[in-house]
Amino acid sequence: MNWNDFNDAEQQTSFDLIPKGTLAKVRMTLKPGGHDDASKGWTDGYATESFDTGSIYLAAEFVVLEGEYAKRKLWSNIGLHSAKGDAWANMGRTLIRALLNSAHGVQPADQSPEAQKARRIASFAAIDGIEFVARIDVEKDAKGENRNIVKQAIEPDHKDYARLMGMTPKIGNPSQGGHSGSAAQPAPQRPAATGKPAWAQ
Repeated sequence: MNWNDFNDAEQQTSFDLIPKGTLAKVRMTLKPGGHDDASKGWTDGYATESFDTGSIYLAAEFVVLEGEYAKRKLWSNIGLHSAKGDAWANMGRTLIRALLNSAHGVQPADQSPEAQKARRIASFAAIDGIEFVARIDVEKDAKGENRNIVKQAIEPDHKDYARLMGMTPKIGNPSQGGHSGSAAQPAPQRPAATGKPAWAQ
């Protein structure tokens, strides 16, 4: 590979938007923002504070793992706190609950001890690198241009979930409080993080 010969360089990939409503398995990576608030349990440096609004969020990057849009990246913020009220933080909590259900094969209505345990995390490190099925959406950015985002995780009660996760669902009635999941083992829980991650020490 000669520095001045670009014939063997990879061709550019398309940056056309992924169509709204596309379902895809993704891996989420959190970009550490260095904001800690011990009173809320944010002691691992993952949260980010907006200097413009004072809002607190997780800066997330999503990589499509399979299918037509494999390797495509998109970015979204997951709300943790806003001075304007609880709505943004509640939306963030809803998304995190859903992506935990998606990653671990837990039915939304399942309230068994195992399901509740799967929805608890010791640190945001537990969702850094998590894989789940996402619904890709489109919204306008600050410049008024369309961009892809993730606002919703697809849970095991969706008809396409098992296919996209490569699982065969169990037969059962999770609404009765029974166990959920799939014949394949769900994604393992990451070990509880202790203290700040290595990059923040």
